[in-house]
Amino acid sequence: MRRQRSPAVWYGLLLLAALAIAAWRLSAGGTSPFPRSLVPPAPRVPLVDAFARAGVRYPPAEVALLGLKAEKSLEVWAADGGPWRFITSYPIRAASGRAGPKLREGDRQVPEGIYRIVWLNPHSSFHLSMKLDYPNAFDRRHARADGRTQPGGDIFIHGAAVSIGCLAMGDRAIEELYALVEKTGLANARVLIAPHDPRVRPLPRPLGGAPAWLPELYDLLEAEFAAFRKEAG
Repeated sequence: MRRQRSPAVWYGLLLLAALAIAAWRLSAGGTSPFPRSLVPPAPRVPLVDAFARAGVRYPPAEVALLGLKAEKSLEVWAADGGPWRFITSYPIRAASGRAGPKLREGDRQVPEGIYRIVWLNPHSSFHLSMKLDYPNAFDRRHARADGRTQPGGDIFIHGAAVSIGCLAMGDRAIEELYALVEKTGLANARVLIAPHDPRVRPLPRPLGGAPAWLPELYDLLEAEFAAFRKEAG
């Protein structure tokens, strides 16, 4: 008497057949019949390769990281004695707070402004981290004028995907960013953080309940962002 195959065996054979058909369709230039969530994402281009495609040596003479809150994006730009060139961008995995600057300890806000990276932490609880110089001279000056004695601090760009006032980039992204800044040098790296991309539309003036000096900050950010323009085409 012939032995009957179990239903699990038949299901397995059907799945293998479906996968073979999908592979053939993709190789022939078609699309996958499976839901997008089941299709593996395209592999990310390594940062070194992104530099080569942009025609900029790695590491560059200068690097700028442009953080855009609304777009949840961190752009990487580099310069090598000439104009700034766009290299690539990373999704921001987490960034607490809302549009507007950081004002005090515990407000969970990601700061907005023009910052430097002051040190790198290879032993971070968030895989790797890069500490920003918040509060910088601009932040401290306006905190004194406002009578704010605790503007906060310990703001990082780091790995993982959780944030309390920091930019969380995920572990793979922070490994590339950390290596880039380390090789380029802290003195040659800057970070710009804005509520949204001021190259697309002007920054708001003023936000409801915002401090009186916010237009001054946004004027500075718009002037800085003007140097970072992607080439047409």
